[in-house]
Amino acid sequence: MRRLRLVVTSTAVVCGLLAGAMPAAAGTAESPARYTAQTLDWHACAPGELADLPPGTDISGLECSSYRTPRDWDRPDDGQELTIAISRLKSTGATTASVLTNPGGPGGPGRWFPVLLRGQNKLREHQEIIGIDTRGTGRSTNVTCGGAFGTGADLDPRNRDPRNLNQIVDATRYTAIACHQAAGELGELISTFQNVRDLDLLRTLLGRERINWIGYSAGTWLGAHYAQQFPQHTGRFVLDSSTQFTGSWQQSFDYQPEGYERRWRQDFLPWLARYDARYHFGTSGEAARQTYESVRYALTREPVEPNGTKIGAVALDSFLVGALKAKSQFPLIASTLVKVKTLTDARSSAQAKDDARTALGKTLSEKKNAGPLDTTAGSDDAMAATLITTLCNDGPWTGNRQSLIRRSQEYLDRGVTLHSSLWMGLQVCAFWPGKPRPMPVLNGKGVPPVVIVQSEHDPATPIEGARKAHAAFQNSRMLTVTGEGDHGIYGIGGNKAVDKVVDEYLVDGVVPADQSLPGLPLP
Repeated sequence: MRRLRLVVTSTAVVCGLLAGAMPAAAGTAESPARYTAQTLDWHACAPGELADLPPGTDISGLECSSYRTPRDWDRPDDGQELTIAISRLKSTGATTASVLTNPGGPGGPGRWFPVLLRGQNKLREHQEIIGIDTRGTGRSTNVTCGGAFGTGADLDPRNRDPRNLNQIVDATRYTAIACHQAAGELGELISTFQNVRDLDLLRTLLGRERINWIGYSAGTWLGAHYAQQFPQHTGRFVLDSSTQFTGSWQQSFDYQPEGYERRWRQDFLPWLARYDARYHFGTSGEAARQTYESVRYALTREPVEPNGTKIGAVALDSFLVGALKAKSQFPLIASTLVKVKTLTDARSSAQAKDDARTALGKTLSEKKNAGPLDTTAGSDDAMAATLITTLCNDGPWTGNRQSLIRRSQEYLDRGVTLHSSLWMGLQVCAFWPGKPRPMPVLNGKGVPPVVIVQSEHDPATPIEGARKAHAAFQNSRMLTVTGEGDHGIYGIGGNKAVDKVVDEYLVDGVVPADQSLPGLPLP
């Protein structure tokens, strides 16, 4: 689950109704007056106030604030509080609505995220864009796993020696127990139930009767849950790169192995072969895959260590899983593979290996991002702990030693190999000592129209889960982006056709019909 740091940082309502302003509310049964009476003190954000900020990001015009929220919304009057860090990018004209954003994870810090939507001119005419570090992560009150996240991350599930497989399961189980213990009482309160109520308090503090929403990846889960719980406060909700939010987290994550394999075999490898004259990895997708397999096997025998960072087979798989989310990273993936191939090839000259080692070390030191939604790339303790506690507290999650080993073999038997190095480690919640909170049924009943945006080959939130969510959530619409595999489309993918349809919905209230729109070509 630890991510290779080659390219990453140490790393609705229908027609005509905008999310209109309202007076600050007095206390309600759910939100005591001590919280609803807060004033948001906006000031220009400093770089240090923005967790996981990609190097070189322009944060001009971004304002920061924070607010207090009950530590436990089941006991809002007990006096115990958390701090939620937020930001805003002001509208360019008179502000009549607020659109809240979430980059996913769950646990990705979102305070810096509004700057990615700076160029959405139509959206920004009358809507302020709000960023949020949800509870547990970023510059909000943090939760911890005590460093347990990533235990056993170098163990390779493709090594089917029973001793190795048992060690992987032991590491996964240890992570669950250690994280639960380190997170303590706060860990039990990092959940979608609590987040939804934090968001509704923020709606009140922003002075809105309704809020709009742009949530990516796990942000589709959070947005859908808010809409179901507070349909009367739901404006225009965009769910981009969708989880199966009408099901369970486990169902959503179980689509990933085949989603990544599809992106790998159908998009990247044929692209790599198309430019064989440059990369020399094979003239067909299958030939390029075989070359990768030979390089990967060499790493199982002897990892390479450019710049003091060990890169083994699982680390290389992890790098690919992070970077394949964005086609803009394809050239960097390819050049990285070439460097690793050089370092593992006995026929490479000493000079060629030195050059490859230096170049790979430089890539490591530059700490580039693998795309705007690579929220797992940073994977610091608070982010990882927020991820784990949210998934496990939301539940249910089933599995045991025997079923995990059996299912991982079933993936391999179907030729699903790339994500196999990570899938078993993602089963932490099967061993979670805590008791998950029963989740409400999400069916969209009574919810204003929401719009799902989904690329066909999205590896992280595969289209199978999005289609099931769309079918089960009443009054949802789905924009299917064909010939596309990027994770995150609206506003950050450069697809003007998608942006136009979504902007007409977010700004003008034009609810689209289900439709397909073309994706953008590979680089």
